[in-house]
Amino acid sequence: MTSSALISTSAAAPRIAEVSRNTAETRITVRINLDGTGQNKLHSGIGFLDHMLEQIARHGLIDMEVHCEGDLHIDGHHTVEDIGITLGQAFARAVGDKKGLRRYGHVYVPLDEALSRVVVDFSGRPGLHMDVKFTAGRIGQLDTQLVYEFFQGFVNHAGCTVHIDNLKGFNAHHQCESVFKAFARAVRQAVEIDPRAATTIPSTKGSL
Repeated sequence: MTSSALISTSAAAPRIAEVSRNTAETRITVRINLDGTGQNKLHSGIGFLDHMLEQIARHGLIDMEVHCEGDLHIDGHHTVEDIGITLGQAFARAVGDKKGLRRYGHVYVPLDEALSRVVVDFSGRPGLHMDVKFTAGRIGQLDTQLVYEFFQGFVNHAGCTVHIDNLKGFNAHHQCESVFKAFARAVRQAVEIDPRAATTIPSTKGSL
């Protein structure tokens, strides 16, 4: 596996990162601008995953490009997980030393009958706690079991704690989309710069 990154750590400058990840299973490039407007260019090879990544970009106001060539002739597991990993690495590089971050985000998002809650802490400590009982095994080409793998890859490499709960819902599409929209808005809150906050949060151990 090889990895390369373009890092921007200054809160005064656009927080931009580019990460490439090449393994035996996937070849991925992710570019993000945390201070964008939601523009996106997405190609994962899985249509519904692209739709979910678009929700992160649009509702998080993150400019995002994702291009992945994966072993979809086997299944979607490596593609979904490795995109989560690479996106997490891009976030870690874009937020840099985390100085001035609001750090926490907490959002409820409804989509018709579905209601999801996501809470985010960019503490430097990875942790995923997810309670989503999907009512279907697949949404389009996406195996719903892989939603957990996406977020697990993200939190492990972004260095954040994320709690995801789908509180209501019987349509799997609505369940999943409300989760991703809530995640986008919670992340948007958490990575905003608060000009009053001058504390640098440690990136490798306990929270303040």
